[in-house]
Amino acid sequence: MSDEPQQQGWTPRDATAADPPDTDKRPGAKTGPDDTDQAPGEDETPEADEARADDEARGDEEDGDDGARADEEDGDDGEPADEEDGDDGEPATEKAAPAGEDPDADEEPDEPAPSTHTAHAGATATAAVNARKTRKTRKKKGRASRPKRTGWRRAVPTWRVTLGALLFASLLVIGGLVTGYLLVDIPPANAAATAQTNVFLYEDGTHIARDGDVNRENVSLDDIPLPVRRAVLAAEDRDFYSAPAIDPMAMVRAAWNTVTGKGKQSGSTITQQYVKNYYLGQEQTITRKVKEFFIAIKLGRNQSKNEILEGYLNTSYFGRNAYGIQAAAHAYYGKDVQDLDTAQGAYLASLLNAPNAYDVATYPENKQAALARWKYVLGGMVKEKWLSAENRADLTFPMPERAKPVSGLSGQGGYIVQAVKEYLAARGILDEKTLATGGHRITTTLQRGKQDALSAAVDEQVNSQLDSEREADRNVRVGGVSVEPATGKVVAMYGGIDYTKQFVNNATRRDYQVGSTFKPFVIAAAVENRSTTQDGHPINPNTVYVGDSKRPVQGWSGARYAPENEDDVSYGPIPVRRAADESVNAVFAQMAVDVGPSRVMNTAIALGIPKTTPDLSPSPSIALGPATASVLDMAGAYATLANHGKHTQYTLVENITKNGTEVPLPEPSTEQAVSREAADTTTAVLRGVVDGGTGSAAQSGGRPAAGKTGTAEEDRAAWFAGYTPELATVVAVMGQNPKTGAQTPLYGALGMSRINGGGAPAQIWGQYTAAALEGTPVQGFDLRLAPGSNEPPPGQRDPEDPESGNPEDPYRPSDPGEQAGTGRDGGPWGVGGAGSRPGAGEGTGTGPGGPSGQTPRTPTGAGSPTAPLAPAPATPATGSTGPAARPH
Repeated sequence: MSDEPQQQGWTPRDATAADPPDTDKRPGAKTGPDDTDQAPGEDETPEADEARADDEARGDEEDGDDGARADEEDGDDGEPADEEDGDDGEPATEKAAPAGEDPDADEEPDEPAPSTHTAHAGATATAAVNARKTRKTRKKKGRASRPKRTGWRRAVPTWRVTLGALLFASLLVIGGLVTGYLLVDIPPANAAATAQTNVFLYEDGTHIARDGDVNRENVSLDDIPLPVRRAVLAAEDRDFYSAPAIDPMAMVRAAWNTVTGKGKQSGSTITQQYVKNYYLGQEQTITRKVKEFFIAIKLGRNQSKNEILEGYLNTSYFGRNAYGIQAAAHAYYGKDVQDLDTAQGAYLASLLNAPNAYDVATYPENKQAALARWKYVLGGMVKEKWLSAENRADLTFPMPERAKPVSGLSGQGGYIVQAVKEYLAARGILDEKTLATGGHRITTTLQRGKQDALSAAVDEQVNSQLDSEREADRNVRVGGVSVEPATGKVVAMYGGIDYTKQFVNNATRRDYQVGSTFKPFVIAAAVENRSTTQDGHPINPNTVYVGDSKRPVQGWSGARYAPENEDDVSYGPIPVRRAADESVNAVFAQMAVDVGPSRVMNTAIALGIPKTTPDLSPSPSIALGPATASVLDMAGAYATLANHGKHTQYTLVENITKNGTEVPLPEPSTEQAVSREAADTTTAVLRGVVDGGTGSAAQSGGRPAAGKTGTAEEDRAAWFAGYTPELATVVAVMGQNPKTGAQTPLYGALGMSRINGGGAPAQIWGQYTAAALEGTPVQGFDLRLAPGSNEPPPGQRDPEDPESGNPEDPYRPSDPGEQAGTGRDGGPWGVGGAGSRPGAGEGTGTGPGGPSGQTPRTPTGAGSPTAPLAPAPATPATGSTGPAARPH
């Protein structure tokens, strides 16, 4: 054997049997006792290669038709992987030189013999390629053999299409959100943060008042007590500190509620509300909502929760022109915010939802709604464990102070501004928050000359008569409104002595009974519905009723109702027109039952009384005016009567502009509320009230006029409602304690024992009407009366006309002691028993002068042309004196 080292991995051609070749040392080659004397690949034949390839192919088929495992091992293209160390994909056939041997030596080794190992690898690769081709062919055939989609299944997208669409939509949404976030920047503060002044003008453009100076005092969050902050969170956003700046689910829910008619809902978080208040505006547009969405997100990332809550509490509107929690604390409780207790904080938090609706000091009729909201806030605090149930039970409703006037709104200007604001909000023209942004130029329908005339009449007839030494005079309040019947325009309004001294507008408040000024609506309803008495006689101005005080109404299925007449005077049989002159309660209560209380109520609503008026309900008492409509409401209804039954909704605003742009106003509409005959017949009856009834003081107007007096329960208010063809005007004198706000009787006011509608209210009406219409032609009423209005119904006789009625069945005196309403024929129109009318008899019954200083009309003897028929006593009491029938 040669001393030179032999190259491993091959056998020289001239090797002898005594020197066997080295075994194959390639990595991975197997060695063992059987292959020691065998060269690598000695038993490998082409037949064995093919058998091995077939075995591998069968194994691949068993593993899966798709050949996934083979593809993973061989590569994505399905070709065999290159052998190790081969740059061009060819198998490596040489080993690295042994250590210590120079591969560049001059001696070149003999040419090595071909390796059987290389042949085996090539055969294996060829077999694998063939097997892979077989698998691909089989897979194509499998796809070709799948059934095609038919029928409705063709319209249903595959899961691949559905998944792709969802992915595409998601990308669009994400892209839109990203784009919006990048494009929308946080803007500077809007106009609400630096509100402008609103200007209010008369119809001719002259100045009435300015309003809009923002009442705001910013405070730090640390100055606001924790219970007050938590009350606001309980009212507006209980998850404020734990939730993101926006609440998409709440926004979707709010939008759905709005679309489905459940009312406009707010899905805004406190952050969104702050963005709207401080950076944007109150307009309800998609653009504003989109901006609010992205600004809120950015604001939530740029500011802390405490900073956002502080800004929200300093910019929110609480009513009474108070912006921010500090201004609200002073406006409602006269103290700094840090001095508020939990109950007061909960009330202020309630106001954020609807400031006007929950101001119980200004609008006492809203107390129930305010109380419910206050309880809701406290309940939320208990639920969030911010307030214990025990402490909650100890809290009582914190009644706020009476509103303090805003500076610069003295005299009548403040009342007008307040009325216009309420009108704009009620009509949906401008809500309170939008108007508070300022910059509006509002031209009202008020006429300066008529406004001055109404104020002068009140000053002369009432204010100049007040004496500070008389305690009753401190309680006197006056409200007045004048409306054009043809247009519905409010041309004059008197709200009180001074807005800075008496904040509540007496012309628009709805908390005093209207009294007998409601009775004309009963007459109109009777004619409109062609109603009859219970014995079938048509109701008209000459229909005769029994007018005895405390007479129970007939035909009413409810509880017994027997109203008392003014001064408990009984009138016996009396026609409707004279019952109106004397304001006889018994007659109109019975008439309301005959017509139907529901029909009376519906007629009043059609004429202009709001259906939401407190105490407006269908019962016999509706005729006597327990409803608490406002002076403005009554003026609108009487204007409908003056306009022959055509109702035009009253208006206070002629024009509105902001920054030169006109704000659209609703078009006025007119509808026939009741027939002309019903309205004109009522007017004919009311003319008698002015010509010779309780409203005779209104004759000082110097014009043909119709009207009705009224007195609230316990004389807490006295009314006169009247009209000429040109103007409908209502005046009310009210009693109210200036400290407690409680309603008080008017006894002793103006130096009189009492005030009634025929006194100061009618006198104010007359003086104002004369001045307002001075220089204009006198117009008479053009009336179209219902049939039979000038004569009594068949079968009835007019007590004022002995020749009328059925001569064969005249009214006769009933037996002494017989109750009223059960006359000779037992019908409801029978004559009361002898003596049922105090003061009746021969001669003239007289009574003392009424408290207004005038001599009231009293029942007179049978010889009087204005006396109702009365039973003659057995022994006439000539010259007897009966009690006075004071105006009502």
